[in-house]
Amino acid sequence: MKITGEWLTNPSTQTVCQALEKAGYKALFVGGCVRNALLDVPVDDIDIATDAPPETVMEIEKAAGFKVIPTGVEHGTVTVVAEGIPHEITTFRHDVETDGRRAVVAYSDNVEDDARRRDFTMNALYADTTGTVIDPLGGLVDIVARRVRFIDSPSDRIREDYLRTLRFFRFHAWYGEPESGLDPEGMAAIAQHLEGLDRLSRERVGAEMKKLLAAPDPAPAVAAMRATGALTHVLPGSDDRALGPLVHLESLHGIDPDWLRRLAVIGGEDLNDRLRLSRKDADTLSLLRAGIESTDAPGRLGYFNGYERGRDILLLRAALFETPLTDESLSQVLTGSLAHFPLKAADLMPQLSGPALGQRLKALENLWIESRFSLSAKDLLSLPEDHAE
Repeated sequence: MKITGEWLTNPSTQTVCQALEKAGYKALFVGGCVRNALLDVPVDDIDIATDAPPETVMEIEKAAGFKVIPTGVEHGTVTVVAEGIPHEITTFRHDVETDGRRAVVAYSDNVEDDARRRDFTMNALYADTTGTVIDPLGGLVDIVARRVRFIDSPSDRIREDYLRTLRFFRFHAWYGEPESGLDPEGMAAIAQHLEGLDRLSRERVGAEMKKLLAAPDPAPAVAAMRATGALTHVLPGSDDRALGPLVHLESLHGIDPDWLRRLAVIGGEDLNDRLRLSRKDADTLSLLRAGIESTDAPGRLGYFNGYERGRDILLLRAALFETPLTDESLSQVLTGSLAHFPLKAADLMPQLSGPALGQRLKALENLWIESRFSLSAKDLLSLPEDHAE
């Protein structure tokens, strides 16, 4: 079997590989670029595996005229930049010792050793510079079935790096076959090793949950995560029952996935801390959660929050409370987001000043919103004061 793609035949990428091969070493594409090419999804990163030691890789690629960055040379990885394209080149390795977070590795000249230290069979596929696929561990069968399966013993792979528990669900959400479910052996092993999740940094957990929830439809994977106990372990107090309806509504109305919107519908305790959310993301999540609980009409949501977040709040309400999401309500959000209050403080001066000025302006603004933004400045100024209270 062969893979194809512009990234593969790019002259700069081919030259990076040829430099190693001319020096007597192997240069094999590996991991995500091979997996994605086989699944016919975009290739974002180019990873290359070689039997050349990292110091040798650096010498060869520098001599070929490329920029070389020792990004992880202590772990066998260097980055070679050719025509602006980064190529991450890593020496074949096998694990000597692991503690569930980090591994002590030794270099190898055997591609099967390198394959066995990876997480899933679909990530243990290689291809030479012609695109011919090399399958040391039978990953092609799983790619065809779109099945995410741990290499050899799931328990062993999980104990090597507990982040693989979350990656298992994330990879299923992005690459798995929803109808066939998740690998039962992997699920059982995850349920047995939940305590390992406590050893992960919250930054790593947050990064994985973000990627998982950004998938086109993460609902089946998140439901499986709940079934193993992993969801409650990383997000205590969460409830994913409305996630499926939310994804359906997104699809129905042609709305792109948004991981924060999905996180808002799942909820949970101390999300900002548990996922190490940025200040911006934390503020957005707070806005969405507050919007769910409010009784603000669609126009008001759009006016105070903008179209996208106002729309998101309606989506969340519809998913959580099983209420209709109509084109009319979305149109009202848009109208509100485009509306501009026709009065300013100067319009009420000098008759009013201080707190009384602010209160009157706010009252008139509320009336204007309730009129669906139809009242003009003249209309508002003509209203008696008791009408605006």
